[in-house]
Amino acid sequence: MNQARIFSVAVAAVVLGVGTLGFYGLPRATFQGDLTRMSIMPERLFGWTLAQPTIEPQLMQQSSLKDADVLVIGDSFSNTRLWQSVLVKKGLKVRTEVWTSGQLVCADTMAQLRKQGFAGRYVVMESVERDLLQHVRNSLACTSKPFGGDAQADTPRTAPTASFDVYQGNYLGSISTGLKVLWNTAVYHYKARSPEFKSWTLNQNVQMSRVPNGCELFSHASCQDSLFLTWDKPDDIDISVLAGMEKINARLPGVTPVWVVVPNRSTAYLYPDKKFWEAAEQRVRAPNLLRMTQQAIKAKKVDLYPANNTHFSTEGHLMMGEATLAAMTAAPTPAKP
Repeated sequence: MNQARIFSVAVAAVVLGVGTLGFYGLPRATFQGDLTRMSIMPERLFGWTLAQPTIEPQLMQQSSLKDADVLVIGDSFSNTRLWQSVLVKKGLKVRTEVWTSGQLVCADTMAQLRKQGFAGRYVVMESVERDLLQHVRNSLACTSKPFGGDAQADTPRTAPTASFDVYQGNYLGSISTGLKVLWNTAVYHYKARSPEFKSWTLNQNVQMSRVPNGCELFSHASCQDSLFLTWDKPDDIDISVLAGMEKINARLPGVTPVWVVVPNRSTAYLYPDKKFWEAAEQRVRAPNLLRMTQQAIKAKKVDLYPANNTHFSTEGHLMMGEATLAAMTAAPTPAKP
């Protein structure tokens, strides 16, 4: 009986201890960025701390297709309508649709657009580097598909926060997540002490890597290291995709097609020597966003890509908008269909 009682007390003590640790870790399990959330690393180590520009909400308004000067077909970099605020500020009306809703540039897309009343001059096709081949291949394989129809396309977007408190937390999460944050933090501090530390794969999706001159480029506390997606590879984009992009451009008579390819976060900081953007600039007049990122990094632009997020910061999105606008205005006037 005494042994059973001792065992029960021991089990209760262990459970209580684990629960206490998890509860202690809960405030650290409040995630602002997708990379900190996926890796279960605390914002107090990897959350950005330098204030970002404030965007006026009216600059993020969605235009109807009939009224639009510019149609944007893009991914999550465009779905926020953040970089498009640069175009809107210049007086252009912008309509944004997203690839993720099944939107493609099919053989009959231009005819469908005209039938729906689109009389604009520009079609901007935006893709992050890792998904470009898929978007091009899927579009080339499509002969006919209804355009639009995404129920979320006209939902208002919220302007991004200009700052946040990396220490602010709550106790609404899972105790197991609090434990995981404490464990990952302890392992990170142990690994980061080694002068040979270069990278650490936290899970199948996220790895941590040491970035050259990181503390000149990031505002988070552990500025020498940053988080990256593991599926972003050092390989360059297959140059043969440019022929497919040219074929898609030919499907868009009467408008100026503009391709905007966003470098993966790892490309910007770890693999900056890729040549695709130079070729795309020459072949399809795409804005060279890799050059843009490298110039910003060379100029020690802080938090171009915040450490806790896979996307540009607000300032990075605005730079992307300026580069896209420059490519649009430099393009020749399209012939009328």
